[in-house]
Amino acid sequence: MTQAQNNSKGILFILIGMALFSIQDALIKFVYEEVALYELYFGRTLTALILLTCYLKFSKKKIILKTHYLFLTVFRVILFFFGFSFFYISLTYMSLAMANALFFSSPFFVSILAVLFLKEKIGIRRWSAIAIGFIGVFIVLDPNFDDFNYMKLAPVACALCYAISMTITKITSEKDNVYTQMIHLYFGAITISILFFIFTGKGQLNTFSDPTFQFIFREWGTNLSFALPFIIAMGTVASFSFYFVFNAYHIASPSVVSLYEYSLIIWSIITGYILFDNIPTLKTFVGVVTIIGAGLYIYLREKTKDQLIATDTPNR
Repeated sequence: MTQAQNNSKGILFILIGMALFSIQDALIKFVYEEVALYELYFGRTLTALILLTCYLKFSKKKIILKTHYLFLTVFRVILFFFGFSFFYISLTYMSLAMANALFFSSPFFVSILAVLFLKEKIGIRRWSAIAIGFIGVFIVLDPNFDDFNYMKLAPVACALCYAISMTITKITSEKDNVYTQMIHLYFGAITISILFFIFTGKGQLNTFSDPTFQFIFREWGTNLSFALPFIIAMGTVASFSFYFVFNAYHIASPSVVSLYEYSLIIWSIITGYILFDNIPTLKTFVGVVTIIGAGLYIYLREKTKDQLIATDTPNR
């Protein structure tokens, strides 16, 4: 198969992977009023871990649990866990398109962190693109400073946590392979979720009437017969999402498929419209286009400078 054919297949795979990610996010919006956040996180991650283990066994890949970077691995696991906790929480009051558009501020954070911790050099053009990207974030947030809802910043907090974890991944990937790092994320998420069950799983802290806070502190298992199929579906969809994304980067040039990660925002708009009748406002569209444009420019400058800092394989 020629490189052009591989690239075409890789583009198809990345588009499928991003579409599946948007479906996973939609499942959260369907079920959040009937399940606890960390009950969902636990079930979704356990399902994904089982499927990953089966895949590794079936493909006869060696399962390695040992890490060469204990402190960095623990720190990355915690950041990743709480980062996507913020993202899942945001889906209880925010459209899929807005949440994912704000999440895509992560390349801007990654570029800044690369300068601070990886000693990468960024010129005035990329600094300008980063600034414009954050202007896009500001437009999407549409803040009213007299009565600003700081909960809107949850996807941005997720983006920052994700950016730090990806910066750490640049270091840990020197000796730990991708499957080892995924298993660490899964085991970490399961462990932290169990800790949350011990302290909140009986609903002992659920004194809230707000649906978002009920989602965080609700008693586990209150409507498991309804929620369980959604939880298993989330874990399954997430696993297939990563399978398609990982293979897209494996068979095609990363410099080609990275561009198509932004299709997640488009898929989120489509999914949100079909399933929830959400139509982004004109201001949101302007912000989204600004974020995508800035992100693509950063990518193109990194490609020109042969410094792919902010466009590594996503790991949701």
